[in-house]
Amino acid sequence: MESFTELVDLAAERVGGCALFASDEFFAGKENLLKAGDGVFVADKYTENGKWMDGWESRRKRVPGHDYCLVRLGLSGRVHGVDINTQHFLGNYPEAAAVDLCEAPLDASIEILESQAIQWTEVVPLSRLEGGTQNLFSVNSAVRSTHARLRIYPDGGVARFRVYGDVMPDWETLMRSGEPVDLASAMHGGRAVLANDMFFGHRSNLIMPGRAANMGDGWETRRKRGPGNDWVIVQLGRPGSIEHIEVDTNHFKGNFPDRCSIEGTFLPPGVPSEFLTSLAIAWKPVLGMTPLRPHHRHFFGEEILPGGPYTHIRLSIYPDGGVSRLRLFGRPVEENLEH
Repeated sequence: MESFTELVDLAAERVGGCALFASDEFFAGKENLLKAGDGVFVADKYTENGKWMDGWESRRKRVPGHDYCLVRLGLSGRVHGVDINTQHFLGNYPEAAAVDLCEAPLDASIEILESQAIQWTEVVPLSRLEGGTQNLFSVNSAVRSTHARLRIYPDGGVARFRVYGDVMPDWETLMRSGEPVDLASAMHGGRAVLANDMFFGHRSNLIMPGRAANMGDGWETRRKRGPGNDWVIVQLGRPGSIEHIEVDTNHFKGNFPDRCSIEGTFLPPGVPSEFLTSLAIAWKPVLGMTPLRPHHRHFFGEEILPGGPYTHIRLSIYPDGGVSRLRLFGRPVEENLEH
């Protein structure tokens, strides 16, 4: 069974997540909660308030109560789990924590979010934390959430706060525009669900917004010493046809793939990711074998073969290497379409 940590982090800074308010951030700022990576520790780094920490840390509470942080999710969606990561916080992590979710206007003020107008739902009840590690909690939320509230008891430090779930885009608005949509983008519910190798870079980087910051912000496989090639499968946020493709090898200069090809298939909802390698699946060519260049954005239009709609796309690279981003622009269709 797939772990919820394989889903998109709806709160991540890289997808627009924002820590709006914290009751106390004396030692370390709330914005660190949503940054990429697991956090770092610098032994001899201090600020005028005390030890520098890569996370959110409140002062020692000398009065009744607890600290909390309000987060606006970068991507609205259905939450399946959270990670309250206390890495590097050993003698100063919170004893316990709880998490609440709500759906509110994205421009809601702090005053509105803390008023009776907003209904918060507790999805992680008060639970004990361990220091210096991930604290994972499954969430069974059936509704769309836009904001999260992390409550810590009574005070202390948290390195990272992850909110994993399924993105729920506003497809009505996206389809009304009449413009092609990047159906693969994580912003539109796309998911990189399977890859045969991701030794140097995770498959999910392929569908993140913006261009890659460096080689580590892409999908990269190890050097292949035997026959075959590497591949990754992306589940589109919505079934659709493909009209324009971008394959970006940004930052990959001595380790870009020599060639690539793209195929698509249409599958019913709920197909488990492990079934995607079955020989029973009929993959149709979308882009034939195509040479790639280093550190370059490749755009394809006329080269795309007619077909679709598709629910899944398989990018194959030959023989191995790194790709920073994959964009699949097309026309979304109704989800209940029978194919």
